[in-house]
Amino acid sequence: MELAQDGPADEVASGGSGGLALAAPPAPGATAVTPAAPARGALWGIGATWLTTRVLLILVVSGVLKFGLDVTTDVSVIYHAWYGVLQTGTFPMDDVTWQYPPGAALVILAPGLFPWSYLVSFFVLCGIFDTVAIGMLVRYGLRRGRSLAGAWVWVVGVPLLGPTVYCRYDILVTALAVAGLLVILRRPVLGGILLGIGGLMKLWPLLGLAGTPRGRRTRRSWTSAVAAMGTLAFLLAAGMNGAFEFLTFQADRGIEVESLAALPLHFAKLFGDWQGKTMMHYGSVEFIGTGVDVISKIALGGTVAGFAWLLYWRLRARRWQPSTTYDAALAALLIFTVSSRVISPQYMVWLVGLAAVCLTVRGSSQRPVAVMILITTVLTTLEFPLNFGQVVTSSGIGVTIISARNLLLLAATIVSCRRLWRSTQAPAAPAATRPGPAAEPERGYPVRPGIAYEQSLLDDVQSG
Repeated sequence: MELAQDGPADEVASGGSGGLALAAPPAPGATAVTPAAPARGALWGIGATWLTTRVLLILVVSGVLKFGLDVTTDVSVIYHAWYGVLQTGTFPMDDVTWQYPPGAALVILAPGLFPWSYLVSFFVLCGIFDTVAIGMLVRYGLRRGRSLAGAWVWVVGVPLLGPTVYCRYDILVTALAVAGLLVILRRPVLGGILLGIGGLMKLWPLLGLAGTPRGRRTRRSWTSAVAAMGTLAFLLAAGMNGAFEFLTFQADRGIEVESLAALPLHFAKLFGDWQGKTMMHYGSVEFIGTGVDVISKIALGGTVAGFAWLLYWRLRARRWQPSTTYDAALAALLIFTVSSRVISPQYMVWLVGLAAVCLTVRGSSQRPVAVMILITTVLTTLEFPLNFGQVVTSSGIGVTIISARNLLLLAATIVSCRRLWRSTQAPAAPAATRPGPAAEPERGYPVRPGIAYEQSLLDDVQSG
């Protein structure tokens, strides 16, 4: 297995056997702390677009602008009620809608740190983590060999989900996962800790560990993630009652009406061939009745098969590129999403976040996948909150929208896995055929700081 270059714009391989890279002089007008003029223009565009879209988002969630169903009740009623229970030192053990790992309690309690009402404080918290995410994506996108395309995906993708994105705590977990992934290559321990904490809030951030480079970085990141999860879980379980009661609320779940697995039941109901029920069940609208158990087992089998493929890919991967860790995380999350019995609208913010991380690297294999994900966010908003009633009743328009969204997600999963496989199977070009001769660095421009990481990573790969 070989470590690929970050791309022509990033570095030129030296003739030495160690694979060192020499930094080219910065572009005219750029300094160590100030980007060149084109980058400054892009930053202004990102900042202005982010501010405009977030103001509109706040106007919608605050009720100034009307947009479909009122989705703020999840915060003002459900989250606030959980907040009251958690303050007593116990988890909501008698509430089947509490289906989250114990770390979620930290998020639900966090608005109490602010002086405003619970609803307003929750919006403020979402805004803070939204800002952290875009700040991290911009910071890493400005590095040599990187791209601001990831920041644009986040800026555009989040508001496309409508008010739902600020009325669920998923944006907080996603921002944590984005930060963890962006730092994990250079600081594997910190990245593992962030993903571990995120995993104790909603499990899926642990998928970010699927593509870590073999060797020391995998050992350090995985160990730190497990340690962070274990320590925090122990503290929560020791300090509060019922930390893991949520596990008992999953066994009797049906098929949620927005999931890929629900499509056969939607069509059967649309054409009058299914006699089951559609009802609120375990906090979401689910199909209950004939065929649900079989479809649930098929969905579970899909999850097992998908993660077996991921393991096979990891064992067979021959070439680790700078983008591979991010690309693998997105592929793993897509597998998890499409095979789930539940695909709630907030799941899309997870995918937007990881797609944004992928596109911070110019050589990412997931660019077409990111475009497909952005389209699914639009279809998701059409489905919820704009036409959710049509989906629940399996009307023609509802089935059309949810089918388009879910089949596009399935296509994105296939494309993502295929491109990930191809990007890690093709051997790197021989050094003699790589364009561009080795060049001595100009006086005054030291070797790029990131080279220490890349050389260490190469050593791990060669020895692992």
